[in-house]
Amino acid sequence: MNISRYVKNLQNQLSAAAQASGDEAQTVAERLAPTLDASVRLLLLEVLSDAAAEITTDLAPGSVDVRLRGADPEFVVTAPPSSLDSADHESPRADPSLPEPGQDADSATSRLTLRLPEGLKAQVEAAAAHEGLSVNTWLVRAVSATLNIPPGVAAQRQKNSGHRFTGWVS
Repeated sequence: MNISRYVKNLQNQLSAAAQASGDEAQTVAERLAPTLDASVRLLLLEVLSDAAAEITTDLAPGSVDVRLRGADPEFVVTAPPSSLDSADHESPRADPSLPEPGQDADSATSRLTLRLPEGLKAQVEAAAAHEGLSVNTWLVRAVSATLNIPPGVAAQRQKNSGHRFTGWVS
């Protein structure tokens, strides 16, 4: 997906708005437009990532990921397995009582950056693939199972807390 046209469009709109305000505003706009490039690209990537996360919530156990290749993002869609495929790939460890992302339509989701050693990451990806799940869905199930949280309860706690926590996990 080429986002350059959106960045250029915003720069043109800034220039057009500045023209209506006089020469001094036009000069300022000309100086600001190039500096907006990186900020606008980052903002657009964040919007696309949030949209992909929201779609993934509705698509689970399928997923939509946004990957950055060069300067432009690309979408990677992993379709949910069909009912015929899921019977062939069903793992005895998969517990249907564990929550799926998006199980509660009113629940909010949060983004977490998790840094894993390469070997552990490969094991997580292999386990998720073995169960026919996205890594995100697999991790949500694993964390929920470890914490013994019934489906929907974690989302309700987060929704009612009124707090948002961000930071690093090591």
